[in-house]
Amino acid sequence: MISYPMAVLSAVLAAVFYALNTPLSKWLLGTVPPTMMAALLYLGAGAGMAAVRLVQRRTGKTPHEAPLTRRDLPYTVAMVVLDIAAPIFLMIGLTRTTAANASLLNNFEIVATALIARLVFGEAISRRLWGAIVLVTVSSIVLTVEDSSSFSFSVGSVFVLLACTCWGLENNCTRSISDKDPLQIVVIKGFGSGAGSLVIALAQGERLPAPGPAAGALLLGFVAYGLSIFFYIYAQRGLGAAKTSAYYALAPFLGAGLSLLIFREIPGPTFLMALLLMAAGTWLASTEQTA
Repeated sequence: MISYPMAVLSAVLAAVFYALNTPLSKWLLGTVPPTMMAALLYLGAGAGMAAVRLVQRRTGKTPHEAPLTRRDLPYTVAMVVLDIAAPIFLMIGLTRTTAANASLLNNFEIVATALIARLVFGEAISRRLWGAIVLVTVSSIVLTVEDSSSFSFSVGSVFVLLACTCWGLENNCTRSISDKDPLQIVVIKGFGSGAGSLVIALAQGERLPAPGPAAGALLLGFVAYGLSIFFYIYAQRGLGAAKTSAYYALAPFLGAGLSLLIFREIPGPTFLMALLLMAAGTWLASTEQTA
């Protein structure tokens, strides 16, 4: 069993690596189509982590981990399918909203993960975490409303929320197999979800990008998806799905800050109000004790 401090460290590392995803994906989407981008990100994760396993075997440093079995097949298939849908939704959303908004909206994954963990898998949720869920949800609504005077909704934000919902369910599926070899899980996620997204991209008429952008997307996938998921699974062993998601909530704030720097965006009053609500909700979630 992983120790609590190591589980927390793993969750924070997962958040830091994933924080790179939204701003750098937004930048690459200028030359890479959305669905193709999603495919390359996961293929990069699968290829990168497969290379790590190869190095482990050649150096004789392969850790003793339980492999996936047939009993894990339903969760594994669900994990792959959800990981096909989620990044596609996110990439589509990124083409229709700012990188900073999308980064901050990623915190809705806390809500989706915690509610699914409670309703489907029976994980306990404290009053403090319920308060966090309310604050994050309100903040997400604020970010989704494009024009408060007419209550029109940002299509891009809705797609980001759909992605978060898919990842919330996927987090709980992964939690059910988190005691198995995390590197094997990431490789299956990467190649399975990447191949599925690639088929969809080609069927839509999207083409492979130039070597430079393609290599950038693959490398980003290895770091932001491969290494991030690897550490996320380790964290779940000691924290559970809901608590890991709470620590992982650091990622959207790092991503939002990086997005504002890269794209030189000036946040407006609505964004700042949502940021305060999101920060309060995240603080409640990350400081609550397991019920």
